[in-house]
Amino acid sequence: MELIKATNVVKDYAGHRALDEVSLAVKEQSIFGLLGPNGAGKTTLIRIINQITAPDQGEIQLFGRRLKPEDIHQIGYLPEERGLYKKMKVGEQALYLAQLKGMSRHDALKGLKHWFEKFEIQPWWNKKIEELSKGMQQKIQFVTTVVHQPKLLIFDEPFSGFDPINANLLKNEILQLKENGATIIFSTHNMASVEEVCDHIALINRSKKILDGPIDTIKEQYKNDIFEVETTAQHDVTHHFSRNGFKLIEYELQGSIQRVKFQMEHQMPSNELIKNLIEKMEIRSFREVIPSMNEVFIQVVEQANPKK
Repeated sequence: MELIKATNVVKDYAGHRALDEVSLAVKEQSIFGLLGPNGAGKTTLIRIINQITAPDQGEIQLFGRRLKPEDIHQIGYLPEERGLYKKMKVGEQALYLAQLKGMSRHDALKGLKHWFEKFEIQPWWNKKIEELSKGMQQKIQFVTTVVHQPKLLIFDEPFSGFDPINANLLKNEILQLKENGATIIFSTHNMASVEEVCDHIALINRSKKILDGPIDTIKEQYKNDIFEVETTAQHDVTHHFSRNGFKLIEYELQGSIQRVKFQMEHQMPSNELIKNLIEKMEIRSFREVIPSMNEVFIQVVEQANPKK
């Protein structure tokens, strides 16, 4: 079931089209990666979902019906540009933001106590925001985003400013939120994070959606018949990969092991390829090289923006 759906969304700003007929659907209890270069239109779409601005055309649906003002209580939004009040105390501000999302003071205190204990940040309660490091401030903003247990969470560059240990902590919390029933829209430039947490992605470029689908399906779609073989170094095997049907990409010799990366110029079933290679060399390992999301991102954006 789709929790949130955008249909033919258009948004113009002073002659500039920020979104051009963008449609996407986010399944319930999934992590959806919203990707794209800077200025592509991602933040505009997020602002429309949060009802900070409205589309000029098209529609956003939540739970299968048109988005309503009161739905804001069902959404938690962690923006890329953090927005905490520097002079306020941490606890006072966290309580205020939780109550803005419709929580009672009693429920807000209970929920905040849970998260402050989980992150071991109880001593920060009476500190002012300006006394905390950037990473500490971001932990507080993460807590205020999730404390009201929204059905939809939107994280825009959530790992920005975190060291690797705290970034991994936050990643695990995001995965746990999904397991607990939340649906998550995840916007980032970090493609490694996308591969680790996302089920499905959409790529927006110059206001248009140019790619949409499950991550595994997309990576399969953009693979290029590239393989890597390890073989023993009894003799140089590169000549086998320098003739018709093969294109040698990389060669590395490590002790008694040769590692060869090559591309097939004509498609061949993997079993047939392995049989062909075994007749000519001793195979230690064989694998097809599947492109990373970073490689797919670069390839798709460059294809959409050809150099003149």
